[in-house]
Amino acid sequence: MAFHENTFAVFELKEQLQMLYINMWELLTQLEYVTPDQRLVVYEEIEHIREQIQHTIDQLRQHDQRQHP
Repeated sequence: MAFHENTFAVFELKEQLQMLYINMWELLTQLEYVTPDQRLVVYEEIEHIREQIQHTIDQLRQHDQRQHP
C-alpha cells in the first residue's frame, strides 16, 4: 500500500541518493592515493557527484512539499 502518490518515486530517489553517497565516499578515498594529475579528475568527479546529490535532494524535497503543502 502506497503512503501517497509518489511513494515509488521517493523510494527510487532515496535509493539513488544512497548510491551517490557511496560513489562520493569512494572518490574521497581515492584522494588518498591518486597522482597529482589524477587528483584533478577526481576533483571534477567529486563536483559532479555533489551536484547530483543536491539535485536528488531537491527532488525529494519537492515530492515532500507536494505531499505536505
